[in-house]
Amino acid sequence: MAAGPQTREARPTPTADKRRPWGGSRLPKPRARPAPRPAGTARRELRRALDSPLTAYYLLLGSGLLLTVLGLVMVLSASQITSRTIYGSFDEIFTKQLIAVAMGFPLMWIASRLPLRWYRRLAYPFLIGCVGALCLVLVPGLGIEVNGNRNWIGFGSFQIQPSEFAKLGLVLWGADVLTRKRRLLGQWRHMFVPLLPGALVILFLVLLGGDMGTAMIITVLVLALLWIAGAPGRLFAMAIAVVAVLTTVLIVLKPHRAARFAGFLDPFSDPNGSTLQAAQGIYSLATGGWFGSGIGTSYGKWGTLPEAHTDFIFAVIGEELGLVGTLSVLTLFAALGYAGIRVASRTKDQFVRLAAGGATAWIMAQVMINVGAVLGLLPIAGVPLPLVSYGGSALLPTMFAVGMLLSFARGEPKAEAALAARGPGAVRRAFARILPRRDG
Repeated sequence: MAAGPQTREARPTPTADKRRPWGGSRLPKPRARPAPRPAGTARRELRRALDSPLTAYYLLLGSGLLLTVLGLVMVLSASQITSRTIYGSFDEIFTKQLIAVAMGFPLMWIASRLPLRWYRRLAYPFLIGCVGALCLVLVPGLGIEVNGNRNWIGFGSFQIQPSEFAKLGLVLWGADVLTRKRRLLGQWRHMFVPLLPGALVILFLVLLGGDMGTAMIITVLVLALLWIAGAPGRLFAMAIAVVAVLTTVLIVLKPHRAARFAGFLDPFSDPNGSTLQAAQGIYSLATGGWFGSGIGTSYGKWGTLPEAHTDFIFAVIGEELGLVGTLSVLTLFAALGYAGIRVASRTKDQFVRLAAGGATAWIMAQVMINVGAVLGLLPIAGVPLPLVSYGGSALLPTMFAVGMLLSFARGEPKAEAALAARGPGAVRRAFARILPRRDG
């Protein structure tokens, strides 16, 4: 007997929530939104990053490399017309800077690996060599005069400025002297002797060549060493007063220095004469806007802005890279300065504290004097921008100083252990591929 409709087994109908859409795939489940970060998390993360034992090391390494590479690019851009006019080639000045950088990177790497005792061993012979070179500058036939200053020694097509190396020599020697006499620094004669007489000899030789900008930086360097060593406030104020009086006398005695100081008070008083450089520097910065006109498009490098690739390269950066570019450069210098101060403040070694503080004061003082002159906030002193401006004599000792700070940063608490845990660096890995270790 056939089964009727009443005898058929009823099949359960799938419910709506169990049915699949066409294509056979399930609908995506809604993702849970991440919980909002509690207030103060970013601040804690920043503090944790700054407290890392390798923070100073990476800030020094990163800012030093970026500023040097940026300097190469900007020297190439700012020097093309001057290079073509003087040497007949658009890239002659850039090639010289490239050679200096190629020498500076190995020098910086060696300095970052030197043991602390070697810096103290180098202090006296290096300073004596700098003093001898400063004396050679004054010998007729050996010294070269440029723009009214006699500060260079010529070797074929290359020139060396010993006063730039004297800054590094004074940092090492001053730190070593004050460290040796650290138990006697409570007496003012041990605080100032022999540091001040030695510094005065260098200042005298530098000023005989007419380089007041370098003399200002050396003065700041010495004052920084005295401050870090714990000079009494009364004697420190007396030293600053003496420096101010001597600076005023030196400005009044030289007409071109007095003209520069007057131009600082009114940069547009003689825009086609004595204040040409100050006025054109401000014009270059003003035309850059927020993002600049682009690399290689500076108008000032065509001859309207004197020393565009050296003392006033910051104005070219402002014109071609704009406000964003100039603030980026200042941020890199601020990172370098912070790292140097951190190294000096965290160490327990007196020599490291003095040498790191002196080197940081030297670099930061040079940055402020250069940038202040370009912005019209300070008189023009003829000081290059560290790591950025053209000039191997200024670049090489600065890169060595950065390498020295890297060496000191490796000695921070827990820094050596962190570097050891990181494994071999890129240089060692590269050499390991080229020269594999032989077994047995």
